[in-house]
Amino acid sequence: MSNRREFITKVVGGAATMAVAEFSSASRILGANDRVRFALIGAGGRGKEILKAAIQCTNVEAVAVSDLYTRRLDEAKHIIPNAKTYADFRQLLDDKSIDAVLIASPHHQHALNFVPAIQAGKDVYQEKTMAFNPDHARRMRRALEGSGRVVQVGIQSTSGPAVAQVTECMNAASMGTITGLHTHHYRNEPYGGWKRAIPSDCDLQHVNWNAFQGEVAPHDFDPNRFINWRFFWDYSGGNVFENMVHQVGFWTKLLDLKAPSKVTMTGANYISPGMELPDIMDVSMEHADKKLLFTWNSMFGNRYYGEGYDLLLGDKGTIIRDENENVQYESQKRGGAVMEPNKSQKPADIISVGDPLTFAHMKNFFDCVRSRKQPNCPFEVGFRSAIACQMAINSCRLGRTVKWDAEREEIV
Repeated sequence: MSNRREFITKVVGGAATMAVAEFSSASRILGANDRVRFALIGAGGRGKEILKAAIQCTNVEAVAVSDLYTRRLDEAKHIIPNAKTYADFRQLLDDKSIDAVLIASPHHQHALNFVPAIQAGKDVYQEKTMAFNPDHARRMRRALEGSGRVVQVGIQSTSGPAVAQVTECMNAASMGTITGLHTHHYRNEPYGGWKRAIPSDCDLQHVNWNAFQGEVAPHDFDPNRFINWRFFWDYSGGNVFENMVHQVGFWTKLLDLKAPSKVTMTGANYISPGMELPDIMDVSMEHADKKLLFTWNSMFGNRYYGEGYDLLLGDKGTIIRDENENVQYESQKRGGAVMEPNKSQKPADIISVGDPLTFAHMKNFFDCVRSRKQPNCPFEVGFRSAIACQMAINSCRLGRTVKWDAEREEIV
């Protein structure tokens, strides 16, 4: 246990430092047409999804996978048979021929994977929510600063067609003064549809339990905690981290939102008794600098609004975005026109892909690995979105409104 704690302190806490030259030299210098060699850290459900999207991209090669559970390494080999597999992600990072890593570990592990990956000179596709708490977010930023690494945060809507459609409508003439943003995420499934059966081989022989726990208070091995980690405060932010972050990230980018000045969240658990986190919730985020109130509500007992329904409210008009990335504009004038720009249009090269947004987002990442341009969801959008989500969770658990101290970068 002490060796694990010492490693985390040194690598993630910032005691281990490297020169910028060392960061840069760890990765190959790629040309515009070069093949990108990448690896996956975390081969659970979402990890395998982004792996499948990644291998659909052109001129890339999946060469390695790491996971704390042997079963998942075997499952990944069915997708990429020639890949090397590692129980310890640090061994994967030692391979200097790997240009980039995709990180899809549980929320509480993100910083523990991200910081060493950046220090090893890898570009990173980091699944959302980017950071588990403000301390992790700050560590990740310190690692990235001066590294020259490309980071794409996995808020795939920022690579979707709605970005251009909303931007087309979002001007002073059409919208006037914007003061409200109402967003929703609804499912009619107890546990949000996340409850997983526990495989018979989920035991200490096949799972590195100590590594999974990371920095949280240690628990005796519990296969339910490992498989259904989304149900526990120690490892997850629940649907706030799973889905609110997508809507927060989209609007953070388009409206250039900073972290909210104040957040209030209320929530309860009515139909998912095996989960510590709420299954019905309401979040109110005040952006005082923009004079904007941003609300989000969600539940697992009804799907009226679908898995994403947003209304941007101005005194001249309303922009509506639905779960299928359809966008429409409605004027506030009596009898005013309704405009639906480019409804449902998606790029021709991604129509055949199962999850077109994830594919488009992954393609953008690999393009930026080659070009060194800023990707569609850069680190700062991920940072601000993560802080908003963390503020909501803190508010819910404390039972009060919380504020963001921008100078200290702390939730108070």
